[in-house]
Amino acid sequence: MRITPLILPILLLSACGTAPTTMDSMEHMDHSEGMTMSMQSAEERLDQSPRHQEWVDVRNGDRIVRTFVVYPQRTDKAPIVLLIHENRGLNAWARSMADQVAEAGYIAVAPDLLSDFDDTHAETADFAVESDATKAISSLDPAQVTTDLHAVIAWAKTIPSATQTIASAGFCWGGSQSFRLATTSSELDAALVFYGSGPTDAASYEKVSAPVFGFYGGADERVNATITSSEELMSKSDKQYDYVIYDDAGHAFMRLGEDPAGDPSNVAAREAAWERMKNILSTL
Repeated sequence: MRITPLILPILLLSACGTAPTTMDSMEHMDHSEGMTMSMQSAEERLDQSPRHQEWVDVRNGDRIVRTFVVYPQRTDKAPIVLLIHENRGLNAWARSMADQVAEAGYIAVAPDLLSDFDDTHAETADFAVESDATKAISSLDPAQVTTDLHAVIAWAKTIPSATQTIASAGFCWGGSQSFRLATTSSELDAALVFYGSGPTDAASYEKVSAPVFGFYGGADERVNATITSSEELMSKSDKQYDYVIYDDAGHAFMRLGEDPAGDPSNVAAREAAWERMKNILSTL
């Protein structure tokens, strides 16, 4: 179902697919200044946050998945939100999103899917430059990514202060992974997909186990060109797929829209999408 907001403030992953494309690199270069500003803001948020943050080593067979966890300040148990990072890895902005989700009242669990990449790169922070992390993500085995996410979900559900409700939310490359996770895991209560594409094989849609909610930028046709196919296959499989396309917003508007001096369309889309995200999570 498509909803194009007429008044953006009343509403809340690139179809990066499973690997970054040349356009992903272009998007990164086009918005490098905005990226720097959002990263600075992210570092400040993390440093100043009153919420408890911790790193957990989640075991997946003989692999260790480094996972950043932020706990909300509340007196009862909280649902879990599994956050799946962009093709830049689990950087400061991804961790700041975890803090924002925890501020909204949820246990935010953000795995670093570049964990144990090789002998010299145990996590995203070990990559000297962001482009190296992006290149590494493009070479990840999709099956490994899936089993890492399953392992993190299993661990998250053992958190004493957590309920058994869990939603995934992914951005760009992570958006595609969030959609894909809904086809491989029966544990999800919802999958949130921020400017990411759905699976390309029709059979996968029959395995979707939870409602899928899409968040797309109107000026991101590279991703949006995949929506119709996903919508048709979700409908054919009798699955719920609700999405919003935010007028004139570009790719990565959740990150770029955090800069109040940035593109007004990205700022408005970011604010609207954040409210929609919180509204969806509150109904689970």
